[in-house]
Amino acid sequence: MNILVTGMSGLIGGLVRTRLDSRAKLSALNRQPVDSIPTTQADLADYGAIRPAFDGQEVVVHLAAKAGDHFTWDELLQTNVVGTRNVLEAAADAGCRRVIFASSGATVAGWEREEPYKSLAEARYDDVPAEWPMIRHDMATRPRGVYGATKVWGEAIGRHYANATSLSVICLRIGYVNAADRPSRPRDFAVWCSQRDITEAIERCVFAPEQKFDVLFANSRNRWGYRDLTHAEEAVGFVPRDAAEDHR
Repeated sequence: MNILVTGMSGLIGGLVRTRLDSRAKLSALNRQPVDSIPTTQADLADYGAIRPAFDGQEVVVHLAAKAGDHFTWDELLQTNVVGTRNVLEAAADAGCRRVIFASSGATVAGWEREEPYKSLAEARYDDVPAEWPMIRHDMATRPRGVYGATKVWGEAIGRHYANATSLSVICLRIGYVNAADRPSRPRDFAVWCSQRDITEAIERCVFAPEQKFDVLFANSRNRWGYRDLTHAEEAVGFVPRDAAEDHR
């Protein structure tokens, strides 16, 4: 299988490279060269420059993004909005089969302003009820910040391309993945995702049976998590193997 990965030089991009290298022919769309990988160096906002990278590709794993609200609006607009639209347009035009869009838990992190999710995120476990309603993939989004809103838009434009073209689009709402590969702050025990679990989730999305559009959460098995993982198991067979509590 020919797979194009955008943002391969990032943390998750490097993990995906290691995971899929033996199962696919990989290429990269990146701002900088990726050692030993055929790389198209271009800005996602420049459609003409990125378009050739999609020829002959079957699956696109779109990881490149400006992540977080410390970026300016123009940076978020050009990369996360214009860039994501360009990736989907190029994939459709080139006849790719599927795009996996790296969405974010920030699309629903606004729920953390309300209880019991506020207590979960702040690790005030004495204030958390014995059970709490999980946030499902089909519930209303509540983005936290402009960054989260750009990811909501990315899911919406993905839905449009799945409806209007032959593309299959899977939006993966990724939890907190870090270089240390362990929770480091109180909130992490609710939203952490291990490096092993995120690569497992992406691999399962790549090789999942045909489906036109879906939205899935990708987190580890977090005792204090609030994002529902049952749909990810039903849709692509993703069952996380790691747990934040293992690192207490």
